[in-house]
Amino acid sequence: MTSTCAIKPAWTPVTIGLMVLGFVVFWPLGLAMLAYILWGDRFHAMARDARGQWDARPFRNAMHSMGGGYGHTGNVAFDEYRERELKRLEEERARLEAMRAEFDDFLRELRRAKDQDEFDRFMANRGRGPATASGQ
Repeated sequence: MTSTCAIKPAWTPVTIGLMVLGFVVFWPLGLAMLAYILWGDRFHAMARDARGQWDARPFRNAMHSMGGGYGHTGNVAFDEYRERELKRLEEERARLEAMRAEFDDFLRELRRAKDQDEFDRFMANRGRGPATASGQ
């Protein structure tokens, strides 16, 4: 499989210019470009190795086989208990979300009332402020 890339990981005028520009604009960009120039040809191999290690990890299906993926354990009593608890937790989460929404509405109304009070105070004091600069 061939891969074409406009910017190769090598010391070319384009990559050097991009690195300098990166340092000028935002230094982590320049640092990233420097890393790409130095180690860019190894990125594909490192990604392939990391993917291979991730796929070969031990116990990768342990959560699904133990019921972590909401599967059945084979014990009917435990499965029923777990379903009841999950339903209870979901109801509690929904109750908390509703409470949070109510609190957000309360805060929004409180901010609106505060803004209205400040606006009313501004309008009341608008005509009574200090005289404008002399000579105007």
